[in-house]
Amino acid sequence: MISDRRIYLASGSPRRKELLTQLGIPIEVIRADINEDPLPDEAPIAYTERLAREKAKNGWSHVLQFGLPLRPLLAADTTVVLGNEIIGKPYDAADAAAILRRLSGNEHQVITSVAMCDAERMIVRTSVSTVRFRSLSDDEIDGYVHTGEPMDKAGAYGIQGLAGIFVEEIRGSFTGIVGLPLCETAALLADFGRPVL
Repeated sequence: MISDRRIYLASGSPRRKELLTQLGIPIEVIRADINEDPLPDEAPIAYTERLAREKAKNGWSHVLQFGLPLRPLLAADTTVVLGNEIIGKPYDAADAAAILRRLSGNEHQVITSVAMCDAERMIVRTSVSTVRFRSLSDDEIDGYVHTGEPMDKAGAYGIQGLAGIFVEEIRGSFTGIVGLPLCETAALLADFGRPVL
């Protein structure tokens, strides 16, 4: 068993940090700022996998640039897909409300891709889950937007927060919907010599 189990997390997401801590993996956070705009006609899974790879590459460049110890780095990207349309984070409160109105009473997919790399390789794994929202009233949507919770989240909601009351059904990974699928992440950690158990 490796003595130094630490990894880098190229993400500012408190939810990802919390989920890795839940696994008992010590982390050091590195910011990885990239352009998250989809490419023309880019398929949703190709989009999340590309962004996860780019965040990992950006984070790894930071490790090398600052002469940090070489240890595995993890990055992830989550998006919401309605039909075949990628729905990112809302621009403002009005956009958040419009997104939630579209999700109301419908099924959508949540795709999270996780990339892990070191000096020699990069591996990407992807989780796809389906979420069904019950029909939401305008008052519920406005009340939820007013909390501020939707503003930094793909699809304008956080299933682990108040929006959990909107969810009728989930098929797939709850933690993948939150932003870091633990099954796929644990497999990557094992691939890079950091097994959870």
